[in-house]
Amino acid sequence: MSIDLSKMPKLGFGLMRLPETNGSIDIEHVCKMVDAYMNAGMNYFDTAYVYHGGKSEVAAREALVKRYPRDSFMLATKLPAWEIRKESDIDRIFNEQLERAGVDYFDLYLLHSIEDGNNYEVYEKYDCFSWGMKMKEEGKIKHLGFSYHGSPELLTQVLDKHPETEFVQIQLNYLDRSNPVVRSQKLYDILAERNIPIIVMEPVRGGMLADLGAEINGKFKAKRADKSVASWALRFVGTLPGVMTILSGMSNEEQMADNISTFTDFEPLDDSEMQLIDEITADILKVPQIGCTACKYCTPGCPMKISIPDVFRTVNTLRRYPDDWRAKNFYNGVASRGGRAGDCIGCGQCEGVCPQHLPIIELLKEASGILD
Repeated sequence: MSIDLSKMPKLGFGLMRLPETNGSIDIEHVCKMVDAYMNAGMNYFDTAYVYHGGKSEVAAREALVKRYPRDSFMLATKLPAWEIRKESDIDRIFNEQLERAGVDYFDLYLLHSIEDGNNYEVYEKYDCFSWGMKMKEEGKIKHLGFSYHGSPELLTQVLDKHPETEFVQIQLNYLDRSNPVVRSQKLYDILAERNIPIIVMEPVRGGMLADLGAEINGKFKAKRADKSVASWALRFVGTLPGVMTILSGMSNEEQMADNISTFTDFEPLDDSEMQLIDEITADILKVPQIGCTACKYCTPGCPMKISIPDVFRTVNTLRRYPDDWRAKNFYNGVASRGGRAGDCIGCGQCEGVCPQHLPIIELLKEASGILD
């Protein structure tokens, strides 16, 4: 069964960065966001077994599944390789996902974070593609694909070996086109050449591309005063042929309203706007930044409770604005609720789950030298 692209909304609601109150997902707030999104005629929701410490799928049930007819929305979730220790874990996880989300089937199902090394080896060891096809035959999965954080070379190998793949989700934004780790332009080219539908994650790079400082923000506003800075990142991705849906991990109603505005009567970038994107990309890349997208995969298992993405956010802010005293105040607040950068014991669990393959232990040492 091929995916009907005409039925996929250009904007997808990513459930990875939901609003929280006192450390728990604010379901009432999420319900308002779901209503605004659905009322705008959009209906694709993306979650995963591990998002929000396992609570994201439950939030989907409470804010979406219980409140809307099942055929009015599409729900996607993912199988995590790092939670699979034996073959029976696959069915156990999948059945738990069905129960958490309160559904009988998932519209799209992904093998989570295929990359060079362990994750892909686990999916092959337990023949997860064949398992996914079996779930399709049973009607428990409508479409099978995977999210990807690996090399272009491996992507080609996976697609050659698994022509049953119906779609691929990749990290893609204007800043990562030439990133030597992400290499999103090459990944996009491979998928576009094969006419494989693309779902995009991190189009605003964890929020980084929503606020680039007064100077760069001003360049965007001078060109289009009516468009937010974040909308430029979304419009860039939406302009590319073959992009089926663009996920945004929206955390509040303001972000939702802005994104809905961007994708209502969507305007692709024209040549002059694309040229501005290229110029601004060059400006940003002049200042070296830690390539953290604040996915927070690293934080649940940190024995020292270090909020690693917030540490890196502080360092990046100070690299761009060395005299910004607010950054260190922000860091001190973060450290008061958990560990400081210098508390890292070098266990490496964070590096094992980082989709960006960052040398987190070394980066935390550098951060400690700056911040502690």
